[in-house]
Amino acid sequence: MQISSVTELLQALVRIPSVNPTGDPGTPHTGEQAIADWLADWLRREFPAARVKLREVLPGRPNVVVRFSDSGGKKPRLLFAPHTDTVSVGGMTIEPFGGELRDGRIWGRGASDTKGSMAAMLWALRAERDGLSELGHEIWFAGLCSEETGQWGAKALAKEEKFDFVIAGEPTGLDAVVAHKGALWITLTTRGRAVHAAEPERGDNAIYKMADLLRCVRDELAPMLAAGGAHPLLGPTTISAGTVSGGSKINIVPDVCRAEVDVRYLPGADPLEEISSRLRLVCADVEIEHTLSHPMLTDELHPVIAKLRGCGSRCVGAAWFSDAGVFSRHGMPSIALGPGSIAQAHTKDEFISMADLETGVDFFGRFLRSLR
Repeated sequence: MQISSVTELLQALVRIPSVNPTGDPGTPHTGEQAIADWLADWLRREFPAARVKLREVLPGRPNVVVRFSDSGGKKPRLLFAPHTDTVSVGGMTIEPFGGELRDGRIWGRGASDTKGSMAAMLWALRAERDGLSELGHEIWFAGLCSEETGQWGAKALAKEEKFDFVIAGEPTGLDAVVAHKGALWITLTTRGRAVHAAEPERGDNAIYKMADLLRCVRDELAPMLAAGGAHPLLGPTTISAGTVSGGSKINIVPDVCRAEVDVRYLPGADPLEEISSRLRLVCADVEIEHTLSHPMLTDELHPVIAKLRGCGSRCVGAAWFSDAGVFSRHGMPSIALGPGSIAQAHTKDEFISMADLETGVDFFGRFLRSLR
């Protein structure tokens, strides 16, 4: 397929389903293999001198990694890193893979988060392709799998390669997100003893145990974490109960209950132990499991950020997490940046405006030229 504009590029990307398979994807068409194959073919046609590789991270879920120039280690490495996966399409009110151009917008899952950033980055790189080897940085691109759950693509690449600066593609209105919170997701499980509800005193109600724990989350942990201090760009650490489920039937005392709690914590903090200790004071036998996505904090005085500010970016913070946190965790200065608004991400009628997309192309083009 011949692509002649950034609009057509984004439409092509949206029309390739790349839904993260975790949870309920809302479609049988999941995973990033199809979009990775398409990107690799397009990149090889448009950048014949580049080294384009598919690096499998999970079965059928590769990263697309491109090295546009090789300085032999003489230049710092700069990585453009949008992710190729999207969230579920369940409940969408538009055709999720339509890529329709209507009312000055491109509609579909991923149009904002984050195929819009990917298209703007790639179209700017295409416009500057003849001069990429002359820039003061060695330019790389990676379409990363599995950002929405697990961040496995970023984790794999961060172990394989070292970069001097990373721009994770996210819809930030072209502001440079130099700080974002980490996400600590805690699964709580309480267990009891099931008996007939006609004689509840003979049993041990797992839901009641969980109720005590969730009361602790709301009334004790939330204010305690908030009192721990606030970051000037991010505010305080927050905690919120997101799901709860337990019991099997109204006339059976429940023997198990599970809840999930979301903690958004600040760079430099590690609240898991403190939270776990407090919860075990409430219920000694609570089972606690967790996953986390790391926070990110990058020095606003970094010279690459100075270039971005010269192109019009502001330095801002975000409550959400991104793949920038993974690279930052490995000692690589990182930010999140891209066209569009996070307000359109994950929505039932996701879109990006053509004006934002085209402004993104112009921005990345000016940024690349500033690296000469």
